[in-house]
Amino acid sequence: MDLISRIIAPLLCGLIFGAGLLVSGMVQPTKVLAFLDIFGAWDPSLAVVMAAALAVATPGFMLTRQRARPVLAGQYFLPGKSEIDAPLVLGAGLFGVGWGLVGLCPGPALESLATLSPGVVVFVVAMAGGMILHDKWQASRPIVPRDAPVVRAADG
Repeated sequence: MDLISRIIAPLLCGLIFGAGLLVSGMVQPTKVLAFLDIFGAWDPSLAVVMAAALAVATPGFMLTRQRARPVLAGQYFLPGKSEIDAPLVLGAGLFGVGWGLVGLCPGPALESLATLSPGVVVFVVAMAGGMILHDKWQASRPIVPRDAPVVRAADG
């Protein structure tokens, strides 16, 4: 079961995701940029892909609430944070700028590596560099549990 949960299930999920990107044309930066061009030759196909993804994912998340634990893992890894804060807005803005300038986001960029296009390779290297910098930055920040009491200097 460990081989299935650690290697085969993620591999199959990645293949299905990649096939979906390929079939829908979402690995083509021109399709994504056409979706973002709302005042020009707008192409709504990305919205259709997102709606289909939500239609599939929503029942899956609803099922997670009915099970004590996942079928192929020891526990769920669900987001613990739901509020909108400055890091979320800043990160979303940076992601959007990168997406809008190039027309690629992480999934399609990795899939497009197969083309060996120099622009895609540079994008993925830069993306990986950004991820490494993020991890280093996160590791350097002090971790304060959410439910930890606030201690003031006057408290001693």
